[in-house]
Amino acid sequence: MAKKKQPSFRSEQLAEALAEQDMAKVAFALRNHSFVVPLMKPRTGDKPTADQSADVWLYRAPDTGKVALLLFSDAKNKPDALPPFVALHRGLWLHDFLRTHGAEIDTVFFDIAGPHPLQAPASEIMRVLDI
Repeated sequence: MAKKKQPSFRSEQLAEALAEQDMAKVAFALRNHSFVVPLMKPRTGDKPTADQSADVWLYRAPDTGKVALLLFSDAKNKPDALPPFVALHRGLWLHDFLRTHGAEIDTVFFDIAGPHPLQAPASEIMRVLDI
């Protein structure tokens, strides 16, 4: 029996858009390709209908209490200080996640530790995903 191919935890399209600091290309990459989302704990494959947003790791600034969603073009760009678990998602998931939790999320950071970090308000990400 052939082994199941492991997914690549990298989005070349998002990486290129971030390198160019081009928000239109970032929006296109988010809508049409995958991206990496940090998780608090690993997902179990035996619960496909489980809430896919419950385990997303969010950053809360200790001084302001503001919440940020961190997304990555490559799992290798995720800082070691974050939990080691990740998931691949696409634009529809992000749209649904922000529609559900966007009021709590102030900012979305992309590749926060580099090589080409970018940030945008959650409302702006929702707007570009609605196009």
